Amino acid sequence: MSRVTRFVAVTILAFALAPVPVSAQKSTAPQLIELAKSPSPALRNAIITTFDAKDLQEGTAWAGHASDFFFATRAPTIPLLMVDDKPGPEMHPLSGTDICYTAATIDQPGKLHSFYYLVNGARFGGKLDVPAFGPLSYLQPGVPSGTLSEKITHVSKIYDGMKSEYWIYVPSQYKPDTPAAVMVFQDGGGYTNRDGNNPTLNVIDNLIAQKKIPVLICIFINPGDISDSPGTPTYNFVKAYSEKWNRTLKDSMRSTLYDTVSDRYARFLRDEILADVATKYNLRKDAYSRAITGLSSGGICAFNAAWQMPDQFGRVISWIGSFSAIQWKEDPTVPDGGQDYPDKILREPKRNIRVWLQEGSEDLDLRYGNWPLANLRMGNALKAKEYDFHFSFGKGTHNSAHGAAEFPAEMIWLWRDYDPAKTSQTFEIEPAEKSKPVFRVSVTNRDVE
Repeated sequence: MSRVTRFVAVTILAFALAPVPVSAQKSTAPQLIELAKSPSPALRNAIITTFDAKDLQEGTAWAGHASDFFFATRAPTIPLLMVDDKPGPEMHPLSGTDICYTAATIDQPGKLHSFYYLVNGARFGGKLDVPAFGPLSYLQPGVPSGTLSEKITHVSKIYDGMKSEYWIYVPSQYKPDTPAAVMVFQDGGGYTNRDGNNPTLNVIDNLIAQKKIPVLICIFINPGDISDSPGTPTYNFVKAYSEKWNRTLKDSMRSTLYDTVSDRYARFLRDEILADVATKYNLRKDAYSRAITGLSSGGICAFNAAWQMPDQFGRVISWIGSFSAIQWKEDPTVPDGGQDYPDKILREPKRNIRVWLQEGSEDLDLRYGNWPLANLRMGNALKAKEYDFHFSFGKGTHNSAHGAAEFPAEMIWLWRDYDPAKTSQTFEIEPAEKSKPVFRVSVTNRDVE
């Protein structure tokens, strides 16, 4: 049986559609699917209200909830929709309109999927990054929710007056007389919306309730802002970097924090952020009970913090990590850049850390290096030194979809066998991983997509 058993797709032929008031509310995937069961003008209005006109024109519009998806596009003829490179069911015309529809379900939740269209035999539109969230990404009935703090602003000493904003998430099971495990999220504001692209809070609540992860206080921290501290050494460095690479001051501060291979950011977390949070909550101090994560530059940042201070962070999740030369300098006193990490893993003493890496083969931005190849090198280096690691390599691009879809599995793997009575564990490569071959690449002609 095809993986696609029930599918909703809509084709809006290329003609001007009547406008819908801007104030009209967007529909969710379940709402769109329900409307498609009894086709009416309400379905047409819901489509053009929900999806951006550009996405409809370019064939990249979609909405999803769990395994149910809804796709829409404009095309000169009715296209064939392909999901995970397999044809979907035949589309059916909506009477009295130029809309076609059909219904299906993708039967592999918790994974990344893809779609595109065939128009007169030619490939058109589509996305490589379509996450199908599993049940653990939605708050389950009876599971208590924790409390997300108001935004907290911290002024750094280590970074010369840089202002950082962060939030603290405290699960309902937290008890002040029992020290809680800790997890730090870089680019933290992107993880705090339960109904967003990274439903992290739902996953944490569900897994704590199921006792698959420990009671976990989470710190969601955004990159800092140095703009209010002109003239300081940090400001001067960041300003010079922004001018050299034509990046904004805020983006350059993020890169300085996240992409630099040193212990400075790890010290900032240990001595300032975690120290501040510890004045409010009872936190575990052992690396066995501390995890750190991030994506892109935040991914290498998470790995770097654990590498530099394995006595502070024992568990790492890196999504689409930028293990490249973004902050490398031609300076003999600071010889290493992110591109050196695979070699550092091979040549330096082994750290006691557990690492989940995620990357996509289409994560291509050659301005700073080849990110998929860098992550493949990371995976093979970790394997060669028999680290406790997992490498999830897919077909996605540079975004959080793949990592977010797998986040429940990542967390279960990262915290497996956790024992709150312990303060340490020697992390060892899993027997199943040890028996697998190294990661390889295939040769593909550049003229063939």
